[in-house]
Amino acid sequence: MAEHAAAAGLYRLWRNGLLVLIFALGAWAWASGLLPTMIDLWDDIVYLARQHIMLVIISGGLAVLAGVPLGVALTRPALRRYGDIVLQVLNIGATIPTLAILALSMSLLGIGDTPAIFGLFVLTLLPIVSNTLAGIRAVPPHLIEAAHGMGMSTGQILLKVELPNAMFVIYAGIRTALAINVGTVPLAFLIGGGGLGELIFSGIALNEFGMMLAGAIPTALLAILVDFLMGQMQLWTIPRGVNPLR
Repeated sequence: MAEHAAAAGLYRLWRNGLLVLIFALGAWAWASGLLPTMIDLWDDIVYLARQHIMLVIISGGLAVLAGVPLGVALTRPALRRYGDIVLQVLNIGATIPTLAILALSMSLLGIGDTPAIFGLFVLTLLPIVSNTLAGIRAVPPHLIEAAHGMGMSTGQILLKVELPNAMFVIYAGIRTALAINVGTVPLAFLIGGGGLGELIFSGIALNEFGMMLAGAIPTALLAILVDFLMGQMQLWTIPRGVNPLR
């Protein structure tokens, strides 16, 4: 009974502290002019957030569709020796500053969504490929030997042994890649890609603190939401026997 009473007391303390914090943040947002500014810009925030989300979905989706099969292919015997070479090439691309990649994309593909999607695709690809390679390479050899002993084909071993055991690491790469993607999309505004970067950079140019935060806060919330959704997919789509979270 004493333990239950203590737990209930801690819960009430945590709840009251959270309510006080929310109230204090709301009072600060209103007093600083941030909340009125966000209310005035609400239609713009919604419109630009949709553009932001579409850029993330398209560029991130293409990176997943290309990166996971590429990582799997580089673990196959015929291409295994090229795995580290491809990673080095992708690492070179990752060391190039983001703005330089977007500028190169703009010089090749013009201004608009297309160069923004291409640049974001390039930036998102490396964590997915590297984690796919690392995950499959980390599958214990004795599991593969046991599968061979059971008479499984190479394709069956990949689908039923290697991928299920590597999925946790692959998901970690996808979560990292999408978090980078969401945080980089605001730069797409500089080459005509749209998104919440329009509010951020316009706020900086006009020295409007509220406008800048009206773009930055939704961007941060989108990153948290994407990471949460990917974490739930990682939790519930990976089989219980190979998922350390279940």
